[in-house]
Amino acid sequence: MQERDLKEFMDSTYLKQPLEAGLTVEQNNLKVIDLVQEAIKENFKLAMIRPEQVSVARKIIDQAKSAVLVGTVIDFPNGDAGLEAKLSQANKAIEEGADELDFVVDYKAFVQGKEEQVNQEVLQCTAFGLKHNKVVKWIIEVAALSSDQIASITKAIKEVVIMNFPQEVFQKVYVKSSTGFYLTQDGKPNGATFETIKIMLENAGPLPVKAAGGVKDHQAALEMVKLGVKRLGTSSAKAIVDGLQGTNSY
Repeated sequence: MQERDLKEFMDSTYLKQPLEAGLTVEQNNLKVIDLVQEAIKENFKLAMIRPEQVSVARKIIDQAKSAVLVGTVIDFPNGDAGLEAKLSQANKAIEEGADELDFVVDYKAFVQGKEEQVNQEVLQCTAFGLKHNKVVKWIIEVAALSSDQIASITKAIKEVVIMNFPQEVFQKVYVKSSTGFYLTQDGKPNGATFETIKIMLENAGPLPVKAAGGVKDHQAALEMVKLGVKRLGTSSAKAIVDGLQGTNSY
């Protein structure tokens, strides 16, 4: 695969808030601006930033007349604020210029057996995003789940989509591995692994899969694409396409 092709999979990502990054608000805002400008220069697929940064990213990209997309996260990183909060955040993000909405599914509720509640969130939020012609991604947080739970929640999202929406929109609804913010124990990976991505791919089709978190070098990115993922979420996008080792945590 050529470097140009790999760039088309890249959701270049910066989701840290100032306190998490050890920066002032102004310094953190500059990090976001740098990320967006780099995405434009490198022709990455998308710049993934926090909701409060969407309007800034939209303005920079529009002024540059760039095709880079603006993505943001909804109900991030825990996914448990409820349906109304998800819809409210999504609506604001759309109003401010987001092209893609990455919702954190309420995976804790799903594990607790509240499958119908989770199905309704997936149904309503997906419908809302598609109504506004947006790409919707569902983050399932693989590091918090067992292999069986990863398979079950992926399959549940798929079934909601294929039972309620026409086939032509399936490619606009992704299942995504991770937030990159889940705290694991004993140094275990908190993002995508080859094992978890294989489980997702086996259970998501015909929906596409996004591998996020844990993809930190060129070879791993190529392998993920070869497995079948359609997007790569990483804060090391330039290092990866340049064949270097990413140094960031996501």
